[in-house]
Amino acid sequence: MRDETAEQPAPLRSGLTTGSCATATSLAAARFLLAGEVNDAIDITLPKGKQVQMRLEFCRATDTGAEAGTIKDAGDDPDVTHGALLYSQVCLIAEPGVRFLAGPGVGTVTRPGLVLGVGEPAINPVPRKMMAEHLTRLADEFGYTGGFEVTICVENGGELALKTMNPRLGILGGLSILGTSGIVRPFSCAAYIASIHQGIDVARTNGYQHIAACTGNASEDTMRRVYELPDIALIEMGDFVGAVLKHLRKVPVDKLSLCGGFGKISKLAAGHMDLHSRHSSINLEQLAQWAAAIGADAELQQNIRAANTSQQALAMASAAGVALGDAVCQHALDFARSVVPAQVQVEVFAIDRQGGIVGHAGAFL
Repeated sequence: MRDETAEQPAPLRSGLTTGSCATATSLAAARFLLAGEVNDAIDITLPKGKQVQMRLEFCRATDTGAEAGTIKDAGDDPDVTHGALLYSQVCLIAEPGVRFLAGPGVGTVTRPGLVLGVGEPAINPVPRKMMAEHLTRLADEFGYTGGFEVTICVENGGELALKTMNPRLGILGGLSILGTSGIVRPFSCAAYIASIHQGIDVARTNGYQHIAACTGNASEDTMRRVYELPDIALIEMGDFVGAVLKHLRKVPVDKLSLCGGFGKISKLAAGHMDLHSRHSSINLEQLAQWAAAIGADAELQQNIRAANTSQQALAMASAAGVALGDAVCQHALDFARSVVPAQVQVEVFAIDRQGGIVGHAGAFL
């Protein structure tokens, strides 16, 4: 019987996006300028109407206006910006409206293909809209007819950006100010998936019609070695192969190379779109059946079923002269082809932990 008194795990805590941080800090700095208010917290309204209060680290005058800062709280999401100090510097200008600038730690767009134009600060449309709406309401409240120049900054943002896909996307000098709902939902992975889509869009816009989607560093190194592809054509998909395959329905390329560890490719072969262990597992029974279909005897099949890992199963098949790696890649290829448009040529590579190719299917090589 289930113990109803047993302590249940605490629910994961949501956080707030960099876009929400930028909205709160720009509003606080502008309120300081128009009303002389020094606040230690400020209320903002998120895109769907929810009101939240955000704590401020400082709110003070500068030589040209005012600035306010807050610490980014991503809740229980493993976000690279969690704990970072984000601050906005605001000055009043004659022209109505809001002009956005990238300060220290915020990137600048240098390649076409993103939602923002080349030369624009990497402050995405929803955060811009949030800030503009809040500042416009503030101006109306005080009868102010001028505009605002808002510079968004992130302390150590340049270093933090190296842990993101920004350099590969051509966003240089720092982080992006992101968010569509204002809320970071723990382990939602929405930002990661969005960066995969952006990576494909940027590669395609810049003329790269052969892209390689890779699960990690070893598979990226393999694709560089095999095809000498530049970073812009290498899509770091992690476990989210479905994000790649589905996006190609909207923006197809000529050629797609999928590359990952043998275990992850075996999950794709079994029809899984998310290769993380939380959502899919390696099926040794299925591996044994695939091995049987290409000549594995009963003893090898049983050994594969009893294997500790997929790598052990692969090693036993290879020792017996059974090309299990190629067979798994072929099944993964068949599944990928069922998702992407017919005009996209697809191939699949499986690698070992050292980056050696242990399986391949497709017509590129």
